[in-house]
Amino acid sequence: MSSSSPLLAELIDALRCLPGVGAKSAQRMAFHLLERERERGLKLAGVLEQAMQRIGNCSRCRNFSEEPVCALCASSSRDRHVLCVVESPTDLAAVEQATGYRGQYFVLLGRLSPLDGLGPRELGLHLLTERLAEGEVEELILATSPTVEGEATSHYLVQLARAGGVKATRLAHGVPLGGELEYVDRGTLAHAFGSRQSVE
Repeated sequence: MSSSSPLLAELIDALRCLPGVGAKSAQRMAFHLLERERERGLKLAGVLEQAMQRIGNCSRCRNFSEEPVCALCASSSRDRHVLCVVESPTDLAAVEQATGYRGQYFVLLGRLSPLDGLGPRELGLHLLTERLAEGEVEELILATSPTVEGEATSHYLVQLARAGGVKATRLAHGVPLGGELEYVDRGTLAHAFGSRQSVE
């Protein structure tokens, strides 16, 4: 975008780092902040700078935290015998908001993808192995995405659980509640058929 202001061009380019924000969206955001929301823009800039400097990762679960150990890991009301492995902090938030799960978490911050340079070390699986070796965890819930990489990650996690003598369970995948079969995609339907269970 050509602009008489190099700083405006820099602002627009900086906003493009956000997911789903292209050149036009970034331009609209920048113009909106400058035209109508300068005070809130300054507040956003301040909070963003603070967050980038002070928010790190929990040493136990790798979720975002300002403290060395996050509130979820430090809570005495959480069940320490159940550990749910998720790919991202977004997934953790989704589980917390949608379920009554009261166990603990481990956040991979990705999934196994050798082509992207994401191996066991990058996912912190050495930390997970150490945690399983403590002997407190009895069940490892695998909540990875049903993608090729997510399934490969899940398979690797099953091996870790077995080596640690921990029961591994996988989230169910298949036909969504309230869904009509004719609208379910073929991959989901095939997976649902392959994972069917007996009805008591």
